[in-house]
Amino acid sequence: MADTGSTAHARTIFDDWRSIAVAIYMALAGYTVMVGIPVISTAWVELLGFTEVQVGRIAGADLGGFSLGAVLMAPLVARVNRRLLVLGAAVVVIAGNALCTVMTSYEETLWLRAIAGAGSGAFTAIAVATLAGTAKPARAFNLLLFAFAFSQGGELWLLPQLTMNQIYLFFIGTYVVGLLLLPWLPPRPVEKRLQLETYIDDDGQPLHNAIEIPRSVPWLVLAAVLFTYLNIGAYWTYIELASVASEADPDWVGQMLVYTSVFSVIGCACATLISNRFGLARPLLVTLVAQAIIVAMLANGINNINVMVSMFAFNFCWIFVDVYQSATIANVDHTGKFAALMPGAQGLGQIIGPNMAASILAANMGYGSVFIMCAIASLIAFAIYLFMYVRLRRAIPALADAS
Repeated sequence: MADTGSTAHARTIFDDWRSIAVAIYMALAGYTVMVGIPVISTAWVELLGFTEVQVGRIAGADLGGFSLGAVLMAPLVARVNRRLLVLGAAVVVIAGNALCTVMTSYEETLWLRAIAGAGSGAFTAIAVATLAGTAKPARAFNLLLFAFAFSQGGELWLLPQLTMNQIYLFFIGTYVVGLLLLPWLPPRPVEKRLQLETYIDDDGQPLHNAIEIPRSVPWLVLAAVLFTYLNIGAYWTYIELASVASEADPDWVGQMLVYTSVFSVIGCACATLISNRFGLARPLLVTLVAQAIIVAMLANGINNINVMVSMFAFNFCWIFVDVYQSATIANVDHTGKFAALMPGAQGLGQIIGPNMAASILAANMGYGSVFIMCAIASLIAFAIYLFMYVRLRRAIPALADAS
């Protein structure tokens, strides 16, 4: 009997890790367009002849669709079989990308990218909700971010070598592989409560308490995510195009996109080590201010040196911020509802960011004004997190300084 119990326990652990691996792959597939936006934006200009303003609109449509798809999934992930939802989302993405290979006008591309983005957002939301429902969600999200750093570097190296149609086919292939892994995706969530688990050690024995979390906490995190990704969306969409029109060497900038994305692995490792010592909130507040400085430093012009510094620091801080945002949602919500909304908040920020940047460029205000707008968005996210941190320090200190 003991052996049977041991086997059952081992199988539970194996199934958990297999579910984590599948959900991580699905999330990486869902984020492929978001990651590749700098390269895809340049491809739309150079290969399809779109203007810089049109590129901002198309990127905003894709990422806006991403947000909409995630929002639509949020009320469904705890009620409907997730495998069926993933299947439907993947079909939408594959169809949208396939049509992009034969319909290439600006108006057609705009609508097709919005449709494909909606499927990507739904696909990603289910993956993120699954990671939030694992036994140790913070660990699962850290693994996702480590994998994200490597996949980001690989994608930014690969995409510039492909034609436009090959880029779309690459996106299709990532979702086909995801469908092959579908049998290992858990169909249902494990919990339906919003709570914080704490342990009190009075007489040598851990005591479990379940503290109800104010519903405003995950909503505040989602609001901060929106402004964080407004900054990221505008910066990431236009950083390569802005460099082309500057003193910087375009080949140098292309290389930096690859090298600095891999550097984000260091950011993820540092974020984990620092949060274990100081918690998540205080390092995050410092990081958001640093990120505002990083993007604002390009407002007075771009050259090889400052774009390199900006890209390295931006990727470091991007991962750092995501570690906190993912871990905070995961610590308080295993149902998947709020976790599924995270890609929605990211996508919404990324539709607002590129469109605001496109409007700034259309008004002939230049890339300097775009980077100032990015810095302001990061400071707004800082203000939201500061407000939330002060409130939690008074109400639930364990959550305010959680790691």
